[in-house]
Amino acid sequence: MKIARYERDGKTEYGFVRGRRVVSSADTELGLPADVQELVSSELLMKASFRRQVERAIKVSPRSVAIGEVRLLTPLPRPGKIICLGKNYLEHVEESGGRPPKGLVIFMKPATALAGPFDDILYPPVTTQLDYEGELAVVIGKKCKSVSPRDALGCVLGYTIMNDVSARDLQFGDGQWTRGKSCDTFAPVGPWITTADEVRDPHELAIKTWVNGELRQNSSTRKMIKKVDEIISVLSAGMTLEAGDVVATGTPSGVGFYWKPKPKLLKDGDRVVVKVGKLGRLENRVRLAQSP
Repeated sequence: MKIARYERDGKTEYGFVRGRRVVSSADTELGLPADVQELVSSELLMKASFRRQVERAIKVSPRSVAIGEVRLLTPLPRPGKIICLGKNYLEHVEESGGRPPKGLVIFMKPATALAGPFDDILYPPVTTQLDYEGELAVVIGKKCKSVSPRDALGCVLGYTIMNDVSARDLQFGDGQWTRGKSCDTFAPVGPWITTADEVRDPHELAIKTWVNGELRQNSSTRKMIKKVDEIISVLSAGMTLEAGDVVATGTPSGVGFYWKPKPKLLKDGDRVVVKVGKLGRLENRVRLAQSP
């Protein structure tokens, strides 16, 4: 099942992707919540019987709309937490000249950093070193605390894609990463949530990023240092994870800042495309942010 949030005729809706069409939640005749965040928070989608009921309704619904006729939005408008990992691919650690961390390198982004899968990335005047990071993102499906690695994947609703856009001068100049990772539009996410039952193995997904058609990142989630189950277990040992939280799992090598022989940072007008497995794609243009 693929859960998408979109804008049609000036109204924001959510629904379920069927091929190249989407069925509105209102057209399933299941009495679903009007808000996708409410549906995810209810944890109903973690029940296989409920998902089967939705899938049957999608198949028989006489009403659908072509994906090309809607504007896809970030799948969840206000996740309680957007938790991100740094240095979780050995190849990325090596390109930066560092050493593999002993534990998780964790930072967070605010919900105001979210952007849709085809929205512009705004280049703010506070930085001159804008960079991209294609990543697999995990959507938590039910509340969990101190969950074991063995049970951790059972807490996952599904998977999506994030571009962890970064202002490198702020990231490294501040001494911690929050500001450099948190500007508006620095977290394009989407194009939808693919439920975990449709992803055979989250650690066998190709991850690729192109800038203006040039392949910059070309790796696989199998190269993650810490896998999804361990990530969730470690995070939940200290904080309660809730349905709708998003966890970005880190980026492989090929980011612009460490490109040799000289950096290939983003500039106004660049087009960044990120693909992870068969989860879809992000495609975002870089545009100079307008001064207030």
